[in-house]
Amino acid sequence: MYKVKTLNKISDIGLKEFTDNYSFTEELNEADAVLVRSADMKSLEFGGNLLAVARAGAGVNNIPLDKCAEQGIVVFNTPGANANAVKELVIAGLLLAARDVVGGINWVQANKGAEGLSKLVEKEKSNFAGNEIEGKKLGVIGLGAIGVLVANAAKRLGMEVYGCDPYISVEHAWSLSRDVIHVKTVEEIFRTCDYITVHVPLMDATKHMINADNLKLMKDGVVILNFSRDALVNDEDIEKALADGKVKKYVTDFPNEKSANMDGVIAIPHLGASTEESEDNCAVMAVKEIMNYLENGSIKNSVNYPNCEVAKLISKARITLLHKNIPSMITKFTTVLSSYNVNIEEMVNKSRGDYAYSVFDIDTEVTEEMKKALEEIEGVLKVRAIQD
Repeated sequence: MYKVKTLNKISDIGLKEFTDNYSFTEELNEADAVLVRSADMKSLEFGGNLLAVARAGAGVNNIPLDKCAEQGIVVFNTPGANANAVKELVIAGLLLAARDVVGGINWVQANKGAEGLSKLVEKEKSNFAGNEIEGKKLGVIGLGAIGVLVANAAKRLGMEVYGCDPYISVEHAWSLSRDVIHVKTVEEIFRTCDYITVHVPLMDATKHMINADNLKLMKDGVVILNFSRDALVNDEDIEKALADGKVKKYVTDFPNEKSANMDGVIAIPHLGASTEESEDNCAVMAVKEIMNYLENGSIKNSVNYPNCEVAKLISKARITLLHKNIPSMITKFTTVLSSYNVNIEEMVNKSRGDYAYSVFDIDTEVTEEMKKALEEIEGVLKVRAIQD
């Protein structure tokens, strides 16, 4: 029986996916798998039993990926499971930026005790007039699960949509509306669009991609939307652009001490994926990823090891090896297996950066002696046997 530790409250809809082969534990050092949302795992010590960590969400900044990889712990996330929730909030952000709904609501709250409020409303409402988004140009930077949904939804709302993603997957390319104009550079979006929304991961190449230099390329009165990661936008540069009128509104789902106090910012308290449906979807996907890995050795949506989807085991046993991506490893594995007169029926090897994953389906049971011999090979991080 596998033991699972939850570090945050995880949707019951997801937890019910576990079969009777799983139980829950309060002790991290005896867990085979961990389910997590926002809990910080960077200072935690992991027991030797831990095989997998699944983040019920997309971001994994709270998980020590390299540490897990070195200990042979596969880390999963759930890309796309919260995409619809984020898409809907981006569309709401577009409308809030175009129409001064927030200013109007705040005015009503400030004057709700005024005598003759209904007449005062008619007199003051012109102060909160805005624009319609139909016919305006929206630039979507990053056409992953969320970006594609945003682009398609905006197109259906009558916007002229431009998309940029040189690494768009085949799956997402097929899902993208043919009416979305695909451009090759972000500079083209910066120069062309009235609204710009960013949907890219935070890395060295994307940190502060919305900065003073790129803001100079944009139209006066542009609206910037950030529902991806806080540090994609340079706070000092966006503050100056707002003060100068270069940027009309900055809508962010990641307020901090600086941006929350800027004029012209619509700050939302990280609600992008905060829906019941999104939490259910993420939990279900995370649980299925764990079960598929523990029971079959199949890796899907890992962020620190290569994806390697394998079929359900039909041979006598399956050996999985997490190891360093260095030369001659397969030769060393097969040499050990042949020394035990093992016949290899199926073999898969995948690599990702410094790490690799190998799977051998064999015609005999895995003995402790055989497993130990594989573990002693330099560069091997974890060996596991899957068998009846």
